[in-house]
Amino acid sequence: MSLTLADLARHADAKLIGDGQYVIHGVGTLQGAAPGSISFLSNSRYRKYLQITQASAVILQEQDLEYCPVNALVVDNPYLAYARIAALFAPRQEVSAGIHHSAIISPSARVDETASIGPLAVIGDDCVVGPRATIGPGCVLEQGVSVGNDTRLVANVTICWGCRIGARGLIHAGVVIGTDGFGLARERDVYIKVPQLGIVDIGDDVEVGANTTIDRGTIENTIIENGVKLDNQIQIGHNVMIGSNTVIVACSAIAGSTVIGKNCTLAGGVGLVGHIELADGVTITGMSMVTKSLNKPGVYSSGTPLSSSEQWHKNAVRFRQLDDMARRLKQLEKELATLKKG
Repeated sequence: MSLTLADLARHADAKLIGDGQYVIHGVGTLQGAAPGSISFLSNSRYRKYLQITQASAVILQEQDLEYCPVNALVVDNPYLAYARIAALFAPRQEVSAGIHHSAIISPSARVDETASIGPLAVIGDDCVVGPRATIGPGCVLEQGVSVGNDTRLVANVTICWGCRIGARGLIHAGVVIGTDGFGLARERDVYIKVPQLGIVDIGDDVEVGANTTIDRGTIENTIIENGVKLDNQIQIGHNVMIGSNTVIVACSAIAGSTVIGKNCTLAGGVGLVGHIELADGVTITGMSMVTKSLNKPGVYSSGTPLSSSEQWHKNAVRFRQLDDMARRLKQLEKELATLKKG
């Protein structure tokens, strides 16, 4: 696809500086773009690459315009504008309606005639596949699963019995939705499995990254609300509730019965213990461990910043001494108070 800068400016609601008739053929980074490409600058640390870029145009903020030697599209949020423009150049995967001859479809399943069912897919009893939905190769829908209109299951996705996926979703390869939650009751030295009778109920416009797993509820449901975006390799326990438009980054783990509010952000490798609540608008920075409820919006962090091994070992020794040091400090404070009185 080729589009003029004027076309791109209108699409991104940007102010055009330069030749509006210049034709753009694709996108690229500031360092790697070729002539005929458009790039973006959203972080001032990369401003140094503006002077050497081979891109024919750059999406940037007003404050960076004076450093730009090529055509520019000026916006308040360059990354958002880039996302909208890049979508125009993204290759579109054409999907044809119909059922591949190797797919296995239960007679009781209802598959819309505009849906696409790929090779070796299995659609179980009483499943519902909505209009223009895509069930990719090797996907398995167990009994009673419903998939909404325009939702795409990429490949080798397993949706366990009774679970519901809303409209316009994107479920990447290897995702498993509706596995049993980790519910066990102990009888002396033996563990008894607790039946997991709820489902996973996923709203509209949800994206789930590759190899993420979402456990079904024990009695009530695990709920993922509209607009949630989940990265790769995330574990979500049973009865978790995630509010709309929350984003969770790769390798995070959410223990059971945790409630996460709307418009939250969990960075990579975050862990949440079970049975806690996060208010709307909470951000947790990477590798943090959350052990109690957070009732106010804001940015929260935990963990130990990276240091040299030598410094880390010294700090570890001091950490083990903290309790003793606290007792000694308390005693010194008492003695100091006594001296002042004397």
